[in-house]
Amino acid sequence: MIDRRTALAGVAAMFGTSLFAPIARAANAAQASRVPVISDGPASVAVFTPAQRALMTALSERVLPTTDTPGAIAAGVPAFIEKLLADWAAPEDRKPILAGLDAIEARSLKDYRLSASRATAAQQDALLTVAMENGMPGGSAFFEAFRQMVITGYYTSEIGMTQEREYLPVPGEYNGEFPYSSVNKVYSA
Repeated sequence: MIDRRTALAGVAAMFGTSLFAPIARAANAAQASRVPVISDGPASVAVFTPAQRALMTALSERVLPTTDTPGAIAAGVPAFIEKLLADWAAPEDRKPILAGLDAIEARSLKDYRLSASRATAAQQDALLTVAMENGMPGGSAFFEAFRQMVITGYYTSEIGMTQEREYLPVPGEYNGEFPYSSVNKVYSA
């Protein structure tokens, strides 16, 4: 069975040179030696205020929502993000994330007159879109790093590896005429 350590190496290859620095550090450490796995234990320090943590949790679910498979919250992505930022990020790596969460909160209060963590899913999607399009200070820097952390946390979790994807060490014979409509899940190796 594939583990988070091996999956981190695959995620590093997927994102390439634009990889968020803490993810790259964790992936390199996972390849180099038997350092503690990133998901072992709680974060060494609290990175987020309670309001930021609630917003980060809500937004992670908007990036990878629950559908017919569990979403980011069920996969433990918020705890992964805090652990990654606490134990693998330099203080300057945290700045775009914290500033982005604060900018999204300010924009939500301005546009919707309520905290972004309490906004509807459509409102949160709109706020993430504004950030992605750099429509707020530091928006695109926040969005790209945040998206990478959510995807990395999800697809290196047990849920991401076993429920979202299907692990088949030997997926079967080659069939060049296999109908695309018959594909159930993407195979991971």
